[in-house]
Formats: sequence, structure tokens, C-alpha cells
Amino acid sequence: MFAQIREDIRSVFHRDPAARNAFEVLTVYPGLHAIWCHRIANWFWRNGLKWLARIISNLARWLTGIEIHPGATIGRRFFIDHGMGVVIGETAEIGDDVTLYHGVTLGGTSWNKGKRHPTLGNNVVCGAGAKVLGPITIGEGARIGSNAVVTRDVPAQATVVGIPGRVIRHQPEEDSPQEQKRRQMADKVGFDAYAVSREVSDPVAHAIRCLLDHLQAMDHKVETMGKVLCELKPSYCDEELPALKPADFEAAVDDPETLRAAAQREELVSRSDK
Repeated sequence: MFAQIREDIRSVFHRDPAARNAFEVLTVYPGLHAIWCHRIANWFWRNGLKWLARIISNLARWLTGIEIHPGATIGRRFFIDHGMGVVIGETAEIGDDVTLYHGVTLGGTSWNKGKRHPTLGNNVVCGAGAKVLGPITIGEGARIGSNAVVTRDVPAQATVVGIPGRVIRHQPEEDSPQEQKRRQMADKVGFDAYAVSREVSDPVAHAIRCLLDHLQAMDHKVETMGKVLCELKPSYCDEELPALKPADFEAAVDDPETLRAAAQREELVSRSDK
């Protein structure tokens, strides 16, 4: 039991950068408290003490804001971040290393007995407010976007967004060389990994990916030119470009003057298009 609790605490550190120490995680993370209460309730449920199991799960809901039916099957290293409003139905099955954010519902679409709640494979992530409904299967490594409503099976490694949920990206098992270079360039210039996420398909992310491709090509070209110049003039090699700091980009985004200038540029571009 204690080994499992330690494993749960370690899983929090892997998925929540706000976690600072084990004592904090042990005492103030309602997602963990809900999971530990569920394990006790599930033991009573499987041993025929269903009323007592429901009492324990109900008390856990009052304390944590997370409702997990004692009949649900949950794997190892399950993590509920924030947790308020999470609902997990009786016949739901959850694999290992699954992450749910607040407001997620693993619910049913029928009043009939039997399997009526979803099955989540290993390493699935459900964003805040997502609704996964019915006896469907979410493949291993799939990503459910925030506020998506999913009522059909989702293949492994896919990303689903929208109402109704639709697959917008089916990520291959291994990144292409171009995708690897793109992520390396993103890390180099200080972009947040989520800004160029492989799991979010939208115009802004696409534009940033194109910029990163261009930056990568320019960076390679400048590096080649620098090598040639170093051969012609060795002293040139002593000159270094100033490093790009992520904090500079964050300040620029929050600066009112920068935002105002960006808005003016967009207006001029729209006028020229007309």
C-alpha cells in the first residue's frame, strides 16, 4: 500500500510543475485523496459491501469535489489535476498513467445495465471540461481537447477536439526528422513547447511551425556562412551572437506598446489585402 502511495506521489511530480515537495502533495492534492478513497471503496464494492462503498465514495466527493463510482476500474499512476467537477461512472475502465483535468466526465449515454461508460487506454490525457460518453474506447496515448464531447472510439495516439469530437491529428509513433528539427528550434529560441504542440492543430500553431521551419533554414545557412568566414578571417570566429532569452519574449508579449504595434501592423496588412 505504501509503495503504491509513493508511486502516486512521484507521478504528480512528473505531471505537475507546481508540486514542490512530497508533504505538500500528500496533504493538499484532492486528486490523490479521491483516488486513495476510491481504492478503499472499490475493495468494499468488490467484496459485496456495496452500500458501505457508496458511503465512502460519497464522503470523498464532499471532501474533494471529485465523484468516482466505487465500481470503476482504475490503473496505476492515475492523476487528477485540480479535480473539481470530475465524474467517473460505474463501468468506466482507466489504464495506467492516465491524466484527467478538472470538469472531465466519463459518463454513460444509456440507462441500460451493463457496460455503459468509456474505456481509456494507457497514457490518455483528457483536457479540462472534456466529456467522454458511452461504452467507447479511447486508444493508448490519445489526447482529448478541453471541452470536447467524445461519443465515438478514438484511435491510439490521436488528438480529438470540438463538439462533437473529431480527430484532428493522428500522431505517428515516431516524429519525422522535420518535426524533430522544429522542436529543437523551438527550444532554442525560447518558445513554450505547447505553442508548437504536435497535439493542437490550429492556424496559430501552424503559422508558428512555418516560422520555425524558416528560422531553422536561416540558422543553418548563417552557420554555414560563418564557417566559411572563419576560414577566410579567423578573428571572425571570436564574434558571438547575443543569446535569446525566454524572459525577453514573455515581456514583449505583455508590453502594451508591442501589442498596439502588432494591432497596427495587422490593420495595415488587412487594408493592403483589400
